[in-house]
Amino acid sequence: MTADDDAERQLGLMNRESLPADAGMLFVFEEESSGGFWMKNTLIPLDMIFIRSDGTIVRIVTAQPQSLQPVSSGEPISAVLEIAGGRAAQLGIKEGDIV
Repeated sequence: MTADDDAERQLGLMNRESLPADAGMLFVFEEESSGGFWMKNTLIPLDMIFIRSDGTIVRIVTAQPQSLQPVSSGEPISAVLEIAGGRAAQLGIKEGDIV
Protein backbone atom coordinates (compact mmCIF):
# COMPACT_ATOMS: atom_id res chain seq x y z
CA MET A 1 0.00 0.00 0.00
CA THR A 2 1.16 3.53 -0.72
CA ALA A 3 0.03 6.61 1.18
CA ASP A 4 0.69 9.31 -1.37
CA ASP A 5 -1.92 11.91 -0.55
CA ASP A 6 -2.81 13.74 2.66
CA ALA A 7 -5.92 11.66 3.42
CA GLU A 8 -4.08 8.34 3.08
CA ARG A 9 -1.11 9.65 5.08
CA GLN A 10 -3.42 10.78 7.87
CA LEU A 11 -5.16 7.39 8.14
CA GLY A 12 -2.04 5.27 7.69
CA LEU A 13 -2.31 1.86 9.36
CA MET A 14 -4.66 2.98 12.14
CA ASN A 15 -7.35 0.64 13.48
CA ARG A 16 -5.77 -2.53 12.03
CA GLU A 17 -5.57 -5.49 14.37
CA SER A 18 -2.87 -7.27 12.38
CA LEU A 19 -0.46 -6.80 9.50
CA PRO A 20 0.89 -9.66 7.36
CA ALA A 21 4.65 -10.18 7.67
CA ASP A 22 5.28 -9.10 4.08
CA ALA A 23 2.91 -6.13 4.05
CA GLY A 24 3.28 -2.50 5.00
CA MET A 25 2.59 1.05 3.91
CA LEU A 26 4.88 3.45 2.09
CA PHE A 27 4.43 7.15 2.81
CA VAL A 28 5.83 9.29 -0.03
CA PHE A 29 6.25 13.04 0.38
CA GLU A 30 6.28 15.55 -2.47
CA GLU A 31 8.91 17.59 -0.63
CA GLU A 32 11.43 16.45 1.94
CA SER A 33 10.12 16.81 5.47
CA SER A 34 11.32 16.11 8.98
CA GLY A 35 7.83 15.88 10.42
CA GLY A 36 6.84 13.21 12.89
CA PHE A 37 4.47 10.29 13.11
CA TRP A 38 2.46 9.03 16.06
CA MET A 39 0.61 5.84 16.88
CA LYS A 40 -2.77 7.13 18.07
CA ASN A 41 -5.43 4.58 17.08
CA THR A 42 -2.72 2.22 15.79
CA LEU A 43 -3.30 -1.12 17.47
CA ILE A 44 -0.11 -2.98 16.50
CA PRO A 45 3.61 -2.17 16.88
CA LEU A 46 5.20 -0.87 13.68
CA ASP A 47 8.74 -0.44 12.44
CA MET A 48 9.03 3.03 10.94
CA ILE A 49 11.82 3.13 8.36
CA PHE A 50 12.75 6.73 7.51
CA ILE A 51 14.24 7.15 4.02
CA ARG A 52 16.22 10.06 2.54
CA SER A 53 15.66 11.22 -1.04
CA ASP A 54 18.77 9.28 -2.14
CA GLY A 55 17.23 6.04 -0.81
CA THR A 56 19.40 5.76 2.30
CA ILE A 57 17.68 4.55 5.46
CA VAL A 58 18.39 7.22 8.06
CA ARG A 59 16.50 5.81 11.05
CA ILE A 60 14.45 2.80 12.11
CA VAL A 61 12.13 3.03 15.10
CA THR A 62 9.83 0.36 16.51
CA ALA A 63 6.82 2.42 17.58
CA GLN A 64 4.45 1.19 20.25
CA PRO A 65 0.67 0.88 19.78
CA GLN A 66 -1.49 3.86 20.70
CA SER A 67 1.44 6.03 21.79
CA LEU A 68 0.95 9.78 21.49
CA GLN A 69 4.73 10.31 21.58
CA PRO A 70 5.85 11.75 18.22
CA VAL A 71 8.38 9.67 16.28
CA SER A 72 10.67 11.82 14.13
CA SER A 73 13.24 11.07 11.47
CA GLY A 74 15.65 13.60 12.96
CA GLU A 75 16.39 15.02 9.51
CA PRO A 76 14.56 15.73 6.23
CA ILE A 77 13.27 12.59 4.51
CA SER A 78 11.28 11.82 1.39
CA ALA A 79 9.55 8.61 2.51
CA VAL A 80 8.65 6.38 5.43
CA LEU A 81 8.02 2.66 5.18
CA GLU A 82 5.89 1.15 7.96
CA ILE A 83 6.05 -2.61 8.47
CA ALA A 84 5.15 -4.94 11.33
CA GLY A 85 7.09 -4.20 14.52
CA GLY A 86 10.36 -6.14 14.67
CA ARG A 87 10.21 -7.14 11.02
CA ALA A 88 13.10 -4.85 9.98
CA ALA A 89 15.46 -6.70 12.33
CA GLN A 90 14.15 -10.08 11.14
CA LEU A 91 14.91 -9.06 7.54
CA GLY A 92 18.32 -7.60 8.42
CA ILE A 93 17.29 -4.08 7.42
CA LYS A 94 19.47 -1.48 9.14
CA GLU A 95 20.25 2.22 9.13
CA GLY A 96 22.57 3.12 6.26
CA ASP A 97 21.07 0.51 3.92
CA ILE A 98 19.86 1.71 0.52
CA VAL A 99 16.27 1.13 -0.53
